[in-house]
Amino acid sequence: MTTPGSIPVAAHRNAYDGEPGEPFELSVPIEAPVAIETNGVAYAVMMATPLALEDFVTGFLMAEGLAEAHEVGEVAVHRTEDAQWGTGYVARVNLPVERLGPILERARRRVGDSSCGICGIEGVEAALRPLPPVPRASQASPQAIHRALGALAAGQELGRQTRATHAAAFCDEEGRLVALREDVGRHNALDKLVGALARANGGQGVDLSLGFIVMTSRCSYELVEKTVRAGCPLLVTISAPSDLAVRRALAAGLRLAVVARGDSMLMVDPGQRFVEGEGPVILADGAERT
Repeated sequence: MTTPGSIPVAAHRNAYDGEPGEPFELSVPIEAPVAIETNGVAYAVMMATPLALEDFVTGFLMAEGLAEAHEVGEVAVHRTEDAQWGTGYVARVNLPVERLGPILERARRRVGDSSCGICGIEGVEAALRPLPPVPRASQASPQAIHRALGALAAGQELGRQTRATHAAAFCDEEGRLVALREDVGRHNALDKLVGALARANGGQGVDLSLGFIVMTSRCSYELVEKTVRAGCPLLVTISAPSDLAVRRALAAGLRLAVVARGDSMLMVDPGQRFVEGEGPVILADGAERT
């Protein structure tokens, strides 16, 4: 079985003894170039799964600091075909005129693109500019996080079929699933999720401060920044964070639940102290690391 985000590939299921295996149909996720144009200006080309591209463009522009949710107009997606490269997509959107200055300037400086949104930025100071504080502390309990992990696993239709995609989900503070998006890239999945929530309720959006984000990935600093800028107070990931992710999260007041599995997780809460030469202390089940 396939979805609009996957295609079948003929394969063989072989054992390691070298004996020929039986035929097997493998579902693989689609990865295609998506060109984002704002007011006729080619801004970025991202590699993404071509599902929920309107959500993706909205979330991407918000994460890049190029627009607020209410400033993103209708996203027109056009499919393109190339004899050499295959299928691609062009997503066109118009933003308010006052947004064009920064867009034109950054487009001129951009020397490359990646889903982290950092390539082409000049200087460490620009890459690590201060983040706004999260608007409120998360009230989600460990039980709610455990419930959300189950909802995340159950909602990954494309992931179950391909075993090759990431998912980002938003749950309320009781751990109930509100929205979920999937993509080959973890950053793309989060951009899609934030965009979907911004476009929900007839464009009125969803208040991300009243829930938390849970993801099938490591906790990279780019995911921390996107979560903070979306106004969400808690990020849950199934793998570990980098030191920069922890430092950026603590500086913004973002709570982290990392290496979150079925039996336990590690909590990194705002206000934790730093150990000289070692970085922040990570608490697990209430016990301080020594």
